[in-house]
Amino acid sequence: MKLAIFDLDGTLLDTIDDLGDSCNHVLQQNNYPIHEIEKYKYFVGDGIRKLIERAIPQEVMKDAKQVDAVEAAFRKHYDLNKTNKTGPYHGLIPVLEKLQARNVQIAVATNKAHPLVAPLLEYYFPTIHFNAAIGQRPGKPVKPNPYIIYEILEQTKTDKSEAIYIGDTSVDMQTGKNAELFTIGVLWGFRPKEELLQYGADAIIETPDELLNY
Repeated sequence: MKLAIFDLDGTLLDTIDDLGDSCNHVLQQNNYPIHEIEKYKYFVGDGIRKLIERAIPQEVMKDAKQVDAVEAAFRKHYDLNKTNKTGPYHGLIPVLEKLQARNVQIAVATNKAHPLVAPLLEYYFPTIHFNAAIGQRPGKPVKPNPYIIYEILEQTKTDKSEAIYIGDTSVDMQTGKNAELFTIGVLWGFRPKEELLQYGADAIIETPDELLNY
């Protein structure tokens, strides 16, 4: 394998507390019910818009302008508070450093808003060179569409037979399968083993150092 492509939230970074806190903050501002942080593990994964749609009361969905306003408020609050409680999962940085030492290229494919991706990677992974890092952009398909995987393969000049995709949700497993990559599900993230297997994981790992076996 010459290229390891990672999901971001729930795979490289434990972001759920900051995502949930920012969303609950905006919900409170609008006098909407808030949610337990654990619930956000099932709200995230498909981009900010879907997160907001899952978090707000269903009757609010009829008012597109209000949904837009909640999304904008969330983006602003999260951008200012995205590093409050977030951090890399234990044991990941040494594994990434070992991959790097083996001349394996490292990339990120995420549904997180693209402008947030590079600052988070630079802040939390200063010793790692990411050969490509692509997030959600206006007008571009999001995961599980394999579009950004193909972009990364092109940018890194890697054939799909020489790449693996690593993630923690059903969306990630579908993304890897749609791109015809060997796909690894991780159990330290947001979703259970059963979901990852149901959506086609080729392998399941419980700790980051198991990744070196592949």
